[in-house]
Amino acid sequence: MDIATHVFSALYQFGDAFAFLVLSACGLAVIFGMMGVINLAHGEFIMCGAYVTAATVHAGLPLPLGILAGTLVSALVGVVVELAVIRHLYDRPLDTIVATWGLSLIATQGTLIMVGSTMAGVGTPFGSFQVGDYSYSIYRIVLFCAALGVLAALYALFNWTRFGVLARATIQVPHMAAALGVDTRLIYSLTFACGAGLAGLVGGLYAPTMTLVPTMGATFIMEAFVTVVIGGADVFLGTAPAGGVLAVVKSVMTSWQGQLFGQIGLLVAVIIVVRVLPKGISGFVLRERT
Repeated sequence: MDIATHVFSALYQFGDAFAFLVLSACGLAVIFGMMGVINLAHGEFIMCGAYVTAATVHAGLPLPLGILAGTLVSALVGVVVELAVIRHLYDRPLDTIVATWGLSLIATQGTLIMVGSTMAGVGTPFGSFQVGDYSYSIYRIVLFCAALGVLAALYALFNWTRFGVLARATIQVPHMAAALGVDTRLIYSLTFACGAGLAGLVGGLYAPTMTLVPTMGATFIMEAFVTVVIGGADVFLGTAPAGGVLAVVKSVMTSWQGQLFGQIGLLVAVIIVVRVLPKGISGFVLRERT
C-alpha cells in the first residue's frame, strides 16, 4: 500500500469516526449540554428513528423520506416525554436520571415485545469505490457531510433565528424570559423536541449501516456522552472540536489494536481532558477569549 492510499485510509477512518461521534452527540448536546437534562433515554430516541425509517422504507417510501419520518416521529415522542415526565423534573437532576433510565428500559423492552428481537434492515445506498486494494462505502462520506450539515444547521438555528434567541434566553435565565412574556414551557418543549428529533435523525441515517435491534441505542449513548462532556457547556464551540479530537483517538487506536482499544482510547481521552480542562473545550475557548 503506497503513502497516498495510507493517507486516504486514515482520513476516511477519521471522517467515519467524526461523523458517528458528532451525529450521536448533537441531540444530547441540546438536551444535556444546553438544557442540563441528563437524558439516559437518548439511545432509545435514536432507536425510534432507526425503526421508523426502516418501517417506512419497507412500506415503499424512499430512504430520505424515511429518515425524515424517523426524525419527525422521534421529535413528537420527545414532546410527549417532555410534557409527561421531564417538565416536572427540571430542578431535580437525580430524579431526571432515574426517570429517563426507566423510560429507556420501557422503550427497549416494549420494542422487544411488540416488534421482536430484530427488524429487517435497510440496504446501504450508493455502493462503494476502490482505492488501492481496499473498497470504501460512499454512504460513509455522505454521513460525514451530514454531520457537517447538522452542525451548521444547529449553529444557524440557535444564533440566527428568533426561536434560537428565545431558547438560549429561556435556558440561561428562565425567570427573566418569563417576565418578558416568553412562553418558557413552550420553548422547553420545542427545545427538547429538537434534541429528540436530532437523535431520530441519527437513527435514520445509521439505519442502513446497522443491525436493527431494541438495544441498538447503547451503541451510541456512551460516545455521545463522552463527546458532550469533553465539548463542555457551549454546544457550538465544544461539539465539533470534541468530535475531532475523539475521532483522531478512536481512528488511531482502532487501526492499531481494533474496536475494543478504540473504545478504551475514548475513555482515557475523556479522563485526561476533564482533568486538564474541567469545563471542557468550550470552557477553555471562552476563557481564552476573555
